[in-house]
Amino acid sequence: MKALLSVYDKAGVVELAAGLRRAGFDLVSTGGTYNALADAGQPAQQVSDLTGFPEILDGRVKTLHPKIHAGLLARRDVPDHISQLAERDIGTIDLVAVNLYPFVQTVGRVGVTLEDALENIDIGGPTMIRAAAKNFPDVIVLVDPADYDWVVERLAGGGGAASSITLEERQVLARKAFQHVALYDTAIASYLGTGNEAFAEEVTLGLARLSGLRYGENPHQTAALYADPLSVGGIVRAKQLHGIDMSFVNILDADAAWRVVSDFAQPTAVVVKHTSPCGLAVHDDQTTAYRRAFEGDSVSAYGGTVGFNRTLTEATVHAMRGVLFDIIVAPDFEPGALEILRKRRRTRVLQVSRSKGPTEDLDVRKVSGGALLQAADDVGEDPDSWEIKTERKPTTDELSDLAFAWKAAKHIKSNAIVLAKDSALVGMGAGQPNRVTSVHLALRIAGDKATGSVLASDAFFPFADNIEMAGAGGVTAIAQPGGSIRDEEAIDAANRLGMAMVFTGMRHFRH
Repeated sequence: MKALLSVYDKAGVVELAAGLRRAGFDLVSTGGTYNALADAGQPAQQVSDLTGFPEILDGRVKTLHPKIHAGLLARRDVPDHISQLAERDIGTIDLVAVNLYPFVQTVGRVGVTLEDALENIDIGGPTMIRAAAKNFPDVIVLVDPADYDWVVERLAGGGGAASSITLEERQVLARKAFQHVALYDTAIASYLGTGNEAFAEEVTLGLARLSGLRYGENPHQTAALYADPLSVGGIVRAKQLHGIDMSFVNILDADAAWRVVSDFAQPTAVVVKHTSPCGLAVHDDQTTAYRRAFEGDSVSAYGGTVGFNRTLTEATVHAMRGVLFDIIVAPDFEPGALEILRKRRRTRVLQVSRSKGPTEDLDVRKVSGGALLQAADDVGEDPDSWEIKTERKPTTDELSDLAFAWKAAKHIKSNAIVLAKDSALVGMGAGQPNRVTSVHLALRIAGDKATGSVLASDAFFPFADNIEMAGAGGVTAIAQPGGSIRDEEAIDAANRLGMAMVFTGMRHFRH
């Protein structure tokens, strides 16, 4: 019996080699792996001695040889395969342990060159993995060091017999091997992309498991957290500085909060409940921004997620005293702020950086039988390009609040209605089957604060009753995309009520 070991990550390979030798395997190895085994006193044959052919092209060609791949691919239950091996003095290879050049780690370094990236694309490794996995009924393939111990223990207990590892177990290892290569190839394809591949005829999305989760949205649903290997930053890569473990729902809420505050250039605070902002404000003073965000819906804020796009100050943490938040998200924390927050046993504290990667501008939604892909809704907009449709123009303050409300609306579920005043959200309605119900909810939440507020609607108003309800509630100006067959009725209603109305020419549905 023969085992071929060729690993970039040497973790556990010496112990694997020793265990395989005890189980009766002869070892074959390549360059760096061979040296590591020799240094540890584990004898192995070099691949070049097995093939009778030296490594060439600076190691680019070493295992790409018939004596390797015939030994991997020959079916033991086909006599003609075995006779062909015998005719050419080729022995079978019964186990392969391979992991690949560190392509992802290489391209993640600052200043990496294309030449460096290309030299870290493994060719021989994936080829051996695929050959061994294709022939898994006869060949054991290992790509994960976590599998070394149990495989060696089973082989040693069975005297190295092939039956020590069941066919079902070999199939599991083969599936893991093919997935390992698929993720590797996806990372390479993503790196080599020019930005126009998202809607190509074939698209693969590679994800690597970071951790398991206690459960999904509900206790009966299993769940885990995965990352795009080429992406850095974002909630997936957040550093948890304090608090109990994150859940599936916690991650969704934290991501929603971080996406909202990241969309604003000014110091911003947001309070999120069930992925929707229920409080949002911008202000040069962070503590003021927080207070105004909290006051947007202080009832819903309880047990929610709060996010900031600036270093969280000790003063702001003092202002949060007495309010239970499940999660606090910020790019950094003042030492005094973190010291106080660590006294909150339940609250999870996340340090997050802006997310960067080849798929960051892509929105992916799973649907039955496949997926929908679209460009992310992050287009920049200039309020100066909006069309004023009413007799009264919005004042400077109204226009500023409309711009704030319009940006907030794209982060809220359709049909989204946002009421804002002094660059703070004072009421919102979301996820309703009709828009007039959203207007009603926004006004109810805002209460007296609706008087003098402005309104943003993520899509056009189909009827003038929305305008009339908003006007009766104290709204003075409206931003909406326009485009309804009843636009003139909406404009007439706004004029009749002395309101200002602008058309943005763009909608922001969020389903």
